[in-house]
Amino acid sequence: MFYEVITPLSSCSFIQSPYLMDIEVDIIDFKVPLENNKTVFVWDIQPTFSEAYIYESLWSVYSAFGALYLLKVCPNATVAEPGFYAMVKFYSSAQASKAQRATDKQCLFQSSPLKVRLSTKQNLSFYSTKPLSLSKCHNLANHYLGFGGWSTRIITLKDISRCMDAGCQEETDDQSVLLKYGCIAELTFQQHGMSCQGVGVAEEIIDNDQDPEEKLRKRGMLMKRAKDKAVVAAFEKVLLMILGNGKVAIEIKYDPDEILPEENSEGVIQVNDISWNEFEDADSNTEEDFPWDLTVDLPH
Repeated sequence: MFYEVITPLSSCSFIQSPYLMDIEVDIIDFKVPLENNKTVFVWDIQPTFSEAYIYESLWSVYSAFGALYLLKVCPNATVAEPGFYAMVKFYSSAQASKAQRATDKQCLFQSSPLKVRLSTKQNLSFYSTKPLSLSKCHNLANHYLGFGGWSTRIITLKDISRCMDAGCQEETDDQSVLLKYGCIAELTFQQHGMSCQGVGVAEEIIDNDQDPEEKLRKRGMLMKRAKDKAVVAAFEKVLLMILGNGKVAIEIKYDPDEILPEENSEGVIQVNDISWNEFEDADSNTEEDFPWDLTVDLPH
């Protein structure tokens, strides 16, 4: 073994190697970053700029320090001087801290210095494990691994509306029917020689007398939701280890108690020719709707 990974209590740790000096490593997982030490607030933004320009300028500056989960630009309260402030949410506390130190009291894109602070308010959301949406998973993976650094494939996508075990059937009335789809997806990191699988299930009760075309559309939506949930479940098992030298390593979190269904061609739906675009809005799991607490210590 060339190195040992020391399990961290926070998002930063060290790799100890007999051949190299200790290398700092930043560990990023595929979940919503609710910890306050990953949030940077930017004050004293001049009112002469549009919100769109401020957003693009701040994104350009802060994305250079690491992948961003969220960036919001807001106008100052009416009781304050005209202008804007912004909230920047990183996936990494170390990257957020580095960004704050590097940009505080700097002009960046305007003529006067900005005030940049880390959020200091404590809350219990630190313990949340809310998963990312599929699009956020894609963006995070692309940022650190590149567009060709990972791939997904569907192992199984089945209509499981009629469960073999009568005890697991859900009750519906005579005018409705339960549609349920299950999917197993595999996530592969070719350059690292690693892969993992995830399982997703989507269901909905529909009316028996519903238009056949509408039923077909609902089936397509459920298939896409099951597929997306399976891919998200696979990403949840992945840890990105950002080394101090800029290289990226991957670890897979395996659950010894997890039992994945075996691959079986029986009942498998052929999905190669399905266009998922028409079902893009089927399950819009956007974390941006999360009620962020913007209460922070004011800068001095």
